[in-house]
Amino acid sequence: MLDYVKMILLKVSFSKKLFEKELRKALQYVQPADLADFKTWCYQQFARLYRRVLKRVFMQHSPLPRLAS
Repeated sequence: MLDYVKMILLKVSFSKKLFEKELRKALQYVQPADLADFKTWCYQQFARLYRRVLKRVFMQHSPLPRLAS
């Protein structure tokens, strides 16, 4: 799933509004264990264009705690 959301972000990076929308959706699918690597990848790929968007979205994102089984 991580590779899929990366591909989507690369494809929509031409539009700031669409990029932000897809980044927010992507964060719903990224596993908590992959979040740090995903965030690093996003900043490496898109910081030049969308640093403010990245900062805003990652600051607002707080993964929901998983319930113990």
